[in-house]
Amino acid sequence: MHLNWLALAVPVLLLFMGLEYLVAKWQKKNYFRFNNSVANLNVGIAERLLDSFTVGAFYFFYEYLHQHYALLDIQASAWGWIGLFIATDFVWYWYHRLAHEVNVFWAVHVVHHQSEDFNYTVSARITIFQAVVRTGFWSVLPIVGFPAEMITTVLLIHGLYPFFIHTRTVGKLGWLEYVFVTPSHHRVHHASNPQYLDKNYGDMFIIWDKLFCTFAEEQEETIDTTYGLTKQLDSHSFLWQHFHGLLELFVAVRRATGWRTKLTLLVGRPDAVDPTIRQELESQFLSADAAGRSNAHNKSRRFRGYVVGQVAGMLLILFAFLLTEHYVPAYLQLLTALFILLTAINCGALLEQRRWVLYLEIGQVSVLWLALYAVLGHPMLIILAYIGGLSLWTYFSLVQKRYLQLVYGSF
Repeated sequence: MHLNWLALAVPVLLLFMGLEYLVAKWQKKNYFRFNNSVANLNVGIAERLLDSFTVGAFYFFYEYLHQHYALLDIQASAWGWIGLFIATDFVWYWYHRLAHEVNVFWAVHVVHHQSEDFNYTVSARITIFQAVVRTGFWSVLPIVGFPAEMITTVLLIHGLYPFFIHTRTVGKLGWLEYVFVTPSHHRVHHASNPQYLDKNYGDMFIIWDKLFCTFAEEQEETIDTTYGLTKQLDSHSFLWQHFHGLLELFVAVRRATGWRTKLTLLVGRPDAVDPTIRQELESQFLSADAAGRSNAHNKSRRFRGYVVGQVAGMLLILFAFLLTEHYVPAYLQLLTALFILLTAINCGALLEQRRWVLYLEIGQVSVLWLALYAVLGHPMLIILAYIGGLSLWTYFSLVQKRYLQLVYGSF
C-alpha cells in the first residue's frame, strides 16, 4: 500500500504535548488550561486537514516559477542544500516580521498569537490563510533557482523545528542561545509585555534578529510575564479566532475616507486600526456572558470528557485520513473535511457555551450518514436517516433541553 507516512507526525507531536504536560505537572507549573489547549488543537487540526488539499498546489506553484522564471540553476549539492536552508530561514524572518508590521498580513497571523498559554499546543495555531501568505514570500526561492523538490523538502524540516520552541518547560540553552532560536527567545516573541513586543522573529537562526536589531533577551519569567495579545481575545470560538482580524481590518478600511487612506491602512501597522472596532464586533457576534459561563462549566468532568471525546475523534479521523489519503475518493475526502470542520466549530461553540451547538451536532450526524451511505451504499441508511430526522423534529424541544443539561449541567 502507498501510505502517507508523514501522517505519523500527528501522533508523534501529540506524544510530545503529553510529555510536556507531564513535565509541567512534575515542575508544579500550570502551563496548560483546558479551554486554551482545546482551542489551539482545533486550529491545528483544521490547518493540517486543509493543508492536505493545498500542498500539491503549492508544489506546482513553485515548480511553475522555477521552470519559467528561475534566475539560476541550483543543483541538489551539499552547498545547494545549505544555501537553501539559510535562504529559507532568511525569507521566514522577513515574512514573520512583516506579518507583525503590516495589517493585511497581521490579520491572518494574529491567530498564532491568541493563546494566553505558551506550550506545544500553541505551535498548532497555524491557519490555511497563513500558509498562503507564506507561500507568497517563499516564491522568491524558485525564482532564485532552487527546484521545487528541494524547497518542499526543506520546508518540511524547517516547519518541524518551531514546534519544539513553543514551551516553558525548557530554560536557557547555553551557547545555543547565540546561534539558534531557542524556547527562551520564542517566549519573548509570544509575550505581550511592552519590552518584548515585536522582537525575535527568527524561526531557526537568531542571527537575523541580532543583525536587524529586533532581538531581545528573555529576563527571568515572573508572574507579570503575559502571553497572547496586548488586548486578549477572551474567546475560544473557532470561527471568531480565524476571522476577527480580517473583520476588524475590513471595517477599518470601509470607514476610512479616500483610497489613499484605505491603502495606507492595509499596509500600515496594526496599531493604526481603531481598537474600539473589535468591541463593536464582539457585541455583534459574541455572547456577552460566554466567558463567565465557560469558566463555570468547563470544570465539569462530564463536560470536559465530552469535549475531549470530540477532539480525540477529530484527531483519529484526521490521522486515518492523512495516512490513507491516496486511497480516499474525492467525495469522501470532502465529507471527511466537512465533518472535521463542523466538529472543530462545534468544540469552539461548546467552549463558548453556545445554545445552538445542537444544530452543529445534527450537522455532524448528517455528514456521517452521508459518508456511511457513500461507503456502504445500503438503502437502509437513508430510511434510518429519515426516521431519525423525523423523530428529532418531533421531539426537538425535549431533545434540546436534555442535551444542554447533559453537556453543560445546569444551564
